[in-house]
Amino acid sequence: MNDGMPAGLSRALPDEAATAALARLVAGVLDHGLVVYLHGPLGAGKTSFARALLQALGVGERVKSPTYSLVEGYATAQRPAWHLDLYRIADPAELEWLGLDALADPAALVLVEWPERGAGALPAADLHVHLDYVGPGRQAMLSASTARGQDVLARLS
Repeated sequence: MNDGMPAGLSRALPDEAATAALARLVAGVLDHGLVVYLHGPLGAGKTSFARALLQALGVGERVKSPTYSLVEGYATAQRPAWHLDLYRIADPAELEWLGLDALADPAALVLVEWPERGAGALPAADLHVHLDYVGPGRQAMLSASTARGQDVLARLS
């Protein structure tokens, strides 16, 4: 039973250009802050998706992977944006020193790679983007866990 809420959205991603196109579509329907958890194995396109989404929102500077810095902040025309890569985190308690209070801003866009490594220390996800390998390409499955996430899925449908 989905209570009239949009079901998950699935997209085939034959190449990196398709991943970027999906991210641009998501950027095009954002009119509020959003917490997006990016799931998937190494190399599945999480950073590519985040980079394309941030660039579509007007980030003019180089969008780099925050693998070593753990978090990168950006200013878009409409909202602050944060990109986290928690691959190197062994324990969510390690995030305390990062000063993640800014992530709680409801107007902010928060993109989190490897969110399971920050369980309990992160704001709850509005939208989950699961990226995985399928044959020679990849597959994206988007699902919502809040009304804000459901709004994004409805606009994409």
